[in-house]
Amino acid sequence: MTIEIGLLLLIIVIALVLFALERVPVDVIALGVMIALILTGMLTPEEAFSGFGSGTVLLIFGLLVQTEALTRTGVVDYAGRLIYRYTGSSPSRVLLIVMVASAVVGAFMSNTASTAFFVPLVIGIARRARMSPAKLLMPLAFASILSSSVTLVSTSSNILISGLMVNYDLAPMGMFELAPVGIPVVVVGIAYMYIVGKRIIPDRFETAEIEGGLDARLYITEIVISPESPFIGKTLGESSLGRDLDLRVMRIVREKKRYLVPHADQVLQEMDELLVEGGRDEILKVKTMNGADIKADAKLGDPEIELDDLGLVEGLILPGSPLIGRTLNGIRFRDRYGLQVLAINRHGRSIRRKLSLIRLELGDALLIQGEPDRIAQLERGDIIRILETNEPHIPNPGRARIAIAIFLASLALAVLNIVPLAVAMVIGTILVFLTRCITPEEAYRNIEWKALILIGSMLALGIAMDKTGTATYIAGVIVTLTGGLSPLLLLTAFFIVTVILTQPMSNQAAAVVIVPVALQTALQLRLDPRPFAMMIAVAASCSYMTPLEPSCLLVYAPGRYKFADFLKIGTLLTVLIFVVAIVIVPLVWPVTP
Repeated sequence: MTIEIGLLLLIIVIALVLFALERVPVDVIALGVMIALILTGMLTPEEAFSGFGSGTVLLIFGLLVQTEALTRTGVVDYAGRLIYRYTGSSPSRVLLIVMVASAVVGAFMSNTASTAFFVPLVIGIARRARMSPAKLLMPLAFASILSSSVTLVSTSSNILISGLMVNYDLAPMGMFELAPVGIPVVVVGIAYMYIVGKRIIPDRFETAEIEGGLDARLYITEIVISPESPFIGKTLGESSLGRDLDLRVMRIVREKKRYLVPHADQVLQEMDELLVEGGRDEILKVKTMNGADIKADAKLGDPEIELDDLGLVEGLILPGSPLIGRTLNGIRFRDRYGLQVLAINRHGRSIRRKLSLIRLELGDALLIQGEPDRIAQLERGDIIRILETNEPHIPNPGRARIAIAIFLASLALAVLNIVPLAVAMVIGTILVFLTRCITPEEAYRNIEWKALILIGSMLALGIAMDKTGTATYIAGVIVTLTGGLSPLLLLTAFFIVTVILTQPMSNQAAAVVIVPVALQTALQLRLDPRPFAMMIAVAASCSYMTPLEPSCLLVYAPGRYKFADFLKIGTLLTVLIFVVAIVIVPLVWPVTP
């Protein structure tokens, strides 16, 4: 062992301890590791910083932008509603469907891309089912990684290993050659997460967040059934208005004066007004529906004003405000201020009257739409205090097909080997910007920059392990210790060392280091090298014990997980995968020629 190798191993141990303690943010630790490699002379600044310009970072960036575009255009929300229709609010059924869907999609595309697509969808499903996102996000990421051993294109490390096999005069890996071991791995892994994993996944979300749909403010608003609406003549249950929009129908007002108690068999009529309760974004999705309008939208009155030019804010009624004790009708709010009140929030209390007849109180929150200058005048007059000035997310279904087409086309470019996956994702990012599926400003606001910093910094560690010979040294020690052992123990040794290297390094880097050593060892011992390559392919995807795998990084912050959570849940999963692999690999690919 050289001094450099010993020093690098010390840096890795310190980093892993800091990751586990979580006293310092993970991205800060990663930056510290990168700087330590520069200061110790193991890497030049150019080598250390090269990770930020790597295909991996650009791949994650492109995926995050494109999945945000799918969210903005309403694709993810629609897919979530579709899945929710078949799962209902049963936590067990939701968990199973989410894992199966993630595994199926992950088998034919990058597991990182699969996870990135499903993350916003799963958060939406959790909100609808009143579940903690933590109970779904880790199983989602794990399920997408589990399917990495099903097809050749499930992960780029499989393609890399196939190329290395050719260098040793072996036939390249077939598209479904790994499936005999990959499918059992998926089944066992999903069963483990469904039976055991879900019970030990920590939940750090407050009960109020979950029961409130992860939205602190629930608003009351009125929806009008417009003329020629497809909902006319249908029952409330058949219309699925409440279910699809995640809104609670509290009262139906008919002919301006009849108040009807809502029930599933209540037949809707033209110009019925539905008093509903829901989160801000859920209420605003009514704007995208055909056949129903927010009542205030139906009476904007000024045809010269475009909705896109209007501001939308949440405002709190202040002490001394002239609105206190008055109704919107009584104060003639629309005429006096030139603004629309779309919804009212009175936290903790149910309101079952028409908005125009509700007497406003101190502390009521109003969802107000109108020209920005008029909204500013309202605040300057101490009538309201603006709580939220950012534009909320309103789906743009008109560009949903474009966003889907761009996403699928990007994947096709990579699957058909026309361009690398990272290049395909960047092309897709440019296209969603050009087609206005999402603006650069919207995308950059919602990107998880912490994940990109962590990945870019940790790639430097992989370069250092290769440059200093640390990875080769570790592999050599394992081979020396097991050289006189049986072929099954040799397979076990290479599985273990690959899993160890995969945690701090990328799957591809671990495979590049281990595969040549394993194949050369097998040839020297006159064993068939193919099962060694297959065993390493399975092991290289066992990135469950730390959140450093890109798929795990994507759920790390949204699920409020800690570093130790992955170690606790992922270790047993890795052991189960090893048991499956050590039984099936030698049966399908015999070790002895």
